[in-house]
Amino acid sequence: MTQETVLTNARIVLPTEVIEGSLVLRDGRIADISQGGSAAAGAQDCEGDYLCPGLIELHTDNLERHMTPRPKVDWPHRAAILAHDRELAGTGITTVFDAIRVGSIVSSSSRRYGKYARQMADEILEMREAGVLKISHHIHLRAEICSETLVEEMAEFGPADKIGIVSLMDHTPGQRQFRDLGKFKDYVCGKHGMSDEGFDEYRDFLYGLQARLGTAHESAAVAAAKRYGATLASHDDTTAEQVDKSHLQGVRIAEFPTTVEAAEACHRQGIATIMGAPNLVRGGSHSGNVAARELAEGDRLDILSSDYVPAALMQGALILNEIWGDLPRALATVTANPARHVGLEDRGVLEVGRRGDLMRFATLGHHPVVKSVWVQGARVS
Repeated sequence: MTQETVLTNARIVLPTEVIEGSLVLRDGRIADISQGGSAAAGAQDCEGDYLCPGLIELHTDNLERHMTPRPKVDWPHRAAILAHDRELAGTGITTVFDAIRVGSIVSSSSRRYGKYARQMADEILEMREAGVLKISHHIHLRAEICSETLVEEMAEFGPADKIGIVSLMDHTPGQRQFRDLGKFKDYVCGKHGMSDEGFDEYRDFLYGLQARLGTAHESAAVAAAKRYGATLASHDDTTAEQVDKSHLQGVRIAEFPTTVEAAEACHRQGIATIMGAPNLVRGGSHSGNVAARELAEGDRLDILSSDYVPAALMQGALILNEIWGDLPRALATVTANPARHVGLEDRGVLEVGRRGDLMRFATLGHHPVVKSVWVQGARVS
């Protein structure tokens, strides 16, 4: 039976322009886009609000926040997945790549963080198959190079899992995100309540891990991404040399480069640059690295990620609109650009025949107000 929704009196954000008109969703797809109003029976008046594609999130730690709402609290995973799913739907995100850590430390009780990736992926995939999730979920494996069990954990996945992204994450102190050891110490001690002596021991432990296993782990993660058919991403590139190495490894996306030098190198190599929307909203990086605004003003920002605040994704896009004075271009950083760089050709733009993933929003000052969200033509928020 045909299911149809007609939305009229809307400002429709197309790839290169904004028009005033109407949009028809039919059987999960965009069936028509036209200028002017619609007299169709049951047409929904959008009252001049914007319609844009549903947002696409490539890297978010939000699921982990629901899994561990307090230190040492392990919340039931299915409940965490549902809460995460509903939160994202409410912010206009219709496609998410859930970032799941692979690579654990199991040899030391004081530094231990255990394996969970295979179980979590199974639970997400099972819930997706059962149809209980409101939005489209994909798997992003965050490969922790500075760990003990990365190779074994990545061997638990294969092409049948349809892994979307593998990112190479090396959080060894003194480089990349944490070049400033003081910032790393503040982060670790603040998060885990670690003493000065405990921090020194932990830092030296990580140095030893990276020296012993780092090269082998990086090679294994790159090989696994190829085996899965996943998009390969780098993380926290700092120097042009690191970017050049990423390019040789087949990296297509650079998550959160920490310097202008690295962002410029990514541009030369044709690697898309992702920056954190919270960085843009806050006006700077919490780790003391390059500001997202600086890269935006230098035309070196391609994609935004909500990172650890889902609502920041749309807010960040509106800030980019203020910087660039181009709403379609700004929204492309959270819709068309991420879709294209991970091979999702059926979404990310409002075009006849594409998936009916879209959002209705207004603005309150500089802030987005999400009114309604549809996924495959069905309203989910």
